[in-house]
Amino acid sequence: MRKLSAFNNVTVDGYFSRANGDYSWAHNGSPDPEFDAFVGSNAQSNGELIFGRVTYELMASFWPTPTAAKMMPVVAAGMNSMPKIVFSSTLE
Repeated sequence: MRKLSAFNNVTVDGYFSRANGDYSWAHNGSPDPEFDAFVGSNAQSNGELIFGRVTYELMASFWPTPTAAKMMPVVAAGMNSMPKIVFSSTLE
């Protein structure tokens, strides 16, 4: 049996985003070397990514872009190369 690890950002009161979908609380744009190292390490694993449709679409619209490659090259490379499983009743 394979191991499943979850990586979620959740507020203290149990929410992923604000009511309007704003997720900026998780990343305020300030440099965070410890968080960047953690995410970069995760992106270099040989695992698979599991997403719901909405998160997948957000990720797919950002990580393949030149902006993502410039901002976080290690994470962008990992996100673009890792196999993805998407749970959705609307995507083919």
